[in-house]
Amino acid sequence: MDNFVVSARKYRPDNFNTVIGQSAITNTLKNSIKNNHLAHAYLLCGPRGVGKTTCARIFAKTINCQNRTADFEACNTCESCRAFNESGSYNIHELDAASNNSVDGIRSLIEQVRIPPQIGKYSVYIIDEVHMLSNQAFNAFLKTLEEPPAHAIFILATTEKHKIIPTILSRCQVFDFNRIKIADIVQHLEYIAKTENIAYETEALNVIAQKADGGMRDALSVFDQISSFTENNITYEKVIETLNVLDYEYYFRLTDTFITGNIANTLLIYDEILNKGFEGNFFINGLSSHLRDLLVAKDSITIQLLEIGDKIKENYKNTASKLNNNFLYKALDITNECDLSLKTSKNQRLHIEIALIKLCNINNIEFHESQKKNSELENNIIIKPQEAKTTVINPQSTGTITSKPIFEQKNSSTSEASVSIKSAFTEPTILSNTQTETPNYNKKNNKFTLTKAQNYFNEFVKTLEFTKPRIYSILNNLELNFDETNLIFTISTNSSTQKTAIDENKLNILSFLKEKLENDLIKIDIQILKTDDPSESKYFTKQEKYDFLLQKNKNLDLLKTEFNLDFN
Repeated sequence: MDNFVVSARKYRPDNFNTVIGQSAITNTLKNSIKNNHLAHAYLLCGPRGVGKTTCARIFAKTINCQNRTADFEACNTCESCRAFNESGSYNIHELDAASNNSVDGIRSLIEQVRIPPQIGKYSVYIIDEVHMLSNQAFNAFLKTLEEPPAHAIFILATTEKHKIIPTILSRCQVFDFNRIKIADIVQHLEYIAKTENIAYETEALNVIAQKADGGMRDALSVFDQISSFTENNITYEKVIETLNVLDYEYYFRLTDTFITGNIANTLLIYDEILNKGFEGNFFINGLSSHLRDLLVAKDSITIQLLEIGDKIKENYKNTASKLNNNFLYKALDITNECDLSLKTSKNQRLHIEIALIKLCNINNIEFHESQKKNSELENNIIIKPQEAKTTVINPQSTGTITSKPIFEQKNSSTSEASVSIKSAFTEPTILSNTQTETPNYNKKNNKFTLTKAQNYFNEFVKTLEFTKPRIYSILNNLELNFDETNLIFTISTNSSTQKTAIDENKLNILSFLKEKLENDLIKIDIQILKTDDPSESKYFTKQEKYDFLLQKNKNLDLLKTEFNLDFN
């Protein structure tokens, strides 16, 4: 039985034309050979499995080829090429910097560089993972790297360019390798599958390519693993099962529950995902990517950015058509906020479930806001003339107020009078005999007692006990004074800290009280009562506390200055 050779070795490129996804680099190297502009040192950088060492070997073989083709590729038939293909070339030397990272290793390399090549024109030294060299070894290598013999060419390869000292970088031509695109990986896997007579589904190969994260070697290793598991019949379901990948189907199911607002099904799906062994942070990152892909899929121009199979891309397109951009913006904001705060959460499952509940309520919130706006427009824009009245005040009278219609309906063809929304919020004014005042129509103005207002205010403060404990402690037990004539609350306080807390929550307090008391004309005024006794104030700033203590003991300032003390 023949020995099995892994795909990463069996299908390793042997010329520049077969290198995948690095056309800019391979074209540059071929042109340098064509024009005989060979540098004495090259540095190949990039992530694992993208073709650094492969390109170094192809370059080394090509420059020593004795019979290059018309497009400047190695012929694979001359003595030098055959020796290289049989791993018997004495002109090409590969070293591992991890095991030769000392000064002694570099000294041996320098002595070897002096020996001219036996066959061909150049002696090529490929040093892999060069960042593993120590600083002393780098420094010992500098002189030889800058001025090697005419026959010597160095090709350094590394995955961690930032660890290479600047003096080495300045002596090399640097080539940065890119991650290989998913489409290119899938195309290469299809070629191998057809060559090896392996049945496959394109969606399955797409999952393998995504799992490889831009590395061809990783993709080929996973491909061999899956083909063995599936007995040369690679299906999408088998790939998902083997690689333990969270299926797209889960995210599409969750999206449907977000649209319908079905919280129960959402939590059940998330529980199913957890039972399959997926971590919460992995899930929330995947959900964020899914929502991003839905946003991209809404436009026919940007849908090409999705590096997925055609079948799944069609699913994204259909699902995206059911969603508006506003929903996706809010959903991405929720998942991003959840991801940022997840690490500090003590109960990560609950934290993610709260985010999922928020996602289910996006459409409900938008619906109610839309209904509210429509209702406000209907109530404030059109006013029928027979319903409009005016209040006339005679300044010479004792204050008697009478009301009468503004318009008299003469016939059915009389047009309706309209007022702007802005006029609904204008302040009432005292008018002359001939002037009229348009009251605030459709505004609630129910009467209430001070006790009732105080109770609702205390109810609002109670809601802050756990969410905003500091504000709760400041506002708790504040008493309201009621000016019945102007419908204004006056909150008396003797602390600037309390005033600040009220200002920060003023809109929330107003909104709560207007709804509970059914009165839209309520206002809040803050009155600060001055006092000479600081002990009457509940809350003080650090400076206030210091000034009060300084009045008790003048030596406190001397102590602060002597020891360079501060309030912090």
